[in-house]
Amino acid sequence: MTAAKATADPELAIWERVFVPDPNRVSHEQIRYLLEIRFPQADLDRVNELSAKAREGSLTAQEKAELDQYVHVGHLLSILKAKVRSRLKDTTGST
Repeated sequence: MTAAKATADPELAIWERVFVPDPNRVSHEQIRYLLEIRFPQADLDRVNELSAKAREGSLTAQEKAELDQYVHVGHLLSILKAKVRSRLKDTTGST
């Protein structure tokens, strides 16, 4: 079964094929680098700002869409990292 068929989210399947190719062809350093990927501080600050406005009820439609995009990317990144961790564990026998 291909990654696209095994993953419910087609966008995640695409990201997985791009960032998590055959683990036999990717070094452990490269996998660990993928695990270190984080949102830049400016983006975290923006998410906090948008989240505060959402709690206050003053979020515009455009800001809600922006916050939704951050949440979506964050979820995809989390799932991708989980898959990378699993592949790293499978190839090394440890995390």
